[in-house]
Amino acid sequence: MNIKLIVISKTDIPYLQTGIDEYVGRLKHYCDFELVVIPALKNIGKASPEEVKEKEGLLILKQIEKADQVVLLDEHGKEYTSVGFSEYLQKQMNAGTRTLAFIIGGAFGFSPAVYAAAQHKISLSQMTFNHQMVRLFFTEQLYRAFTILRHEKYHNN
Repeated sequence: MNIKLIVISKTDIPYLQTGIDEYVGRLKHYCDFELVVIPALKNIGKASPEEVKEKEGLLILKQIEKADQVVLLDEHGKEYTSVGFSEYLQKQMNAGTRTLAFIIGGAFGFSPAVYAAAQHKISLSQMTFNHQMVRLFFTEQLYRAFTILRHEKYHNN
């Protein structure tokens, strides 16, 4: 199974990028993983949040193939335990999903068009996190899920 993580703007906090790189490297042992970074919008100083979401949404949709299973990381999504998330991944693999595309939106969230393209929504927590931190948390949880599925020691060290 291929997994894509689509994000808006680069990670500019060095210690977060180091952590993300660590887990992206580890994930390559389990799946084809791609981190897709959509450049931040330019000249949007006077744009409304809705306009920003629409513009970002168009860029996000260009990264999605018709056959992709699209999962939004969204505050209103389903919350999982780490084991539950690993079971979700296993179900996707069992269903023959070729590409699972997880998306972390920009500061204002997702456009209606992106919501319409999604099959699932997942919430990492009821708390709000910096979007750059979510990248690290998510890549770690994805790695953890694969180690759970393989009955490897990482989950309970």
